[in-house]
Amino acid sequence: MRNRACHMISIVVPVFNEEESLEAFYNELSSVLPTLDKDHEIIFVDDGSKDKSLDILKGFFAKNRNVKIFSFRINQGKSEALTYGFGKLSGDYVVTLDADLQDKPSEISKLLNKIKKEGFNLVCGWRKNRKDSFAKVVASRIFNSLASYFWGVKLHDYNCGLKVYDRNVAKSLRLYGGLHRFIPLLVFQQGFIVTEIPVEHEKRKLGKSKYGFSKLWKDLPDIFTMLFLN
Repeated sequence: MRNRACHMISIVVPVFNEEESLEAFYNELSSVLPTLDKDHEIIFVDDGSKDKSLDILKGFFAKNRNVKIFSFRINQGKSEALTYGFGKLSGDYVVTLDADLQDKPSEISKLLNKIKKEGFNLVCGWRKNRKDSFAKVVASRIFNSLASYFWGVKLHDYNCGLKVYDRNVAKSLRLYGGLHRFIPLLVFQQGFIVTEIPVEHEKRKLGKSKYGFSKLWKDLPDIFTMLFLN
């Protein structure tokens, strides 16, 4: 039986058509993880990719016993991919990040130290100097401002892919549709303690973004849904 004093870290990575960035992402993540904890697992959830992403992931699995792969036959969405990954993890601490390398694996240690030492249940990354298009940054700021105004959870960045959770938080989430955008709020409403810290953010160098300014209009119905539920 694993010694619970040695905290295991689970990395949950949703993947959708990221064949260009996966190798570089995996290599960078693999170089970082041994510095965090000897006991870790990487859970990739392929969200019905139409490119070669799943084949690349199978290559990681073949050479690393710490890699686990789950795959949807069709694209179901980031919320569903995260929920499935949370259901399969074994770790005491849970890290989520995207495979596009805009959020750097080397930043994981900041969030992990915060949650371990200060008693928070969820630590979110804050892309303080965000390296995205002007339209994307504006859309994100509008969304964050609306969310903070309506629910009083004062965060600069609700939807940064880089987050660290304690196990109980991750296991409590049942996400669907666009609810991954509201993870800090959903966690806060369950009585958990949420915070954020600035993290480095990079321009996307490989592959193409799945989101643009139009994401704001997709967010708005979810905002109204959350208002109704509350």
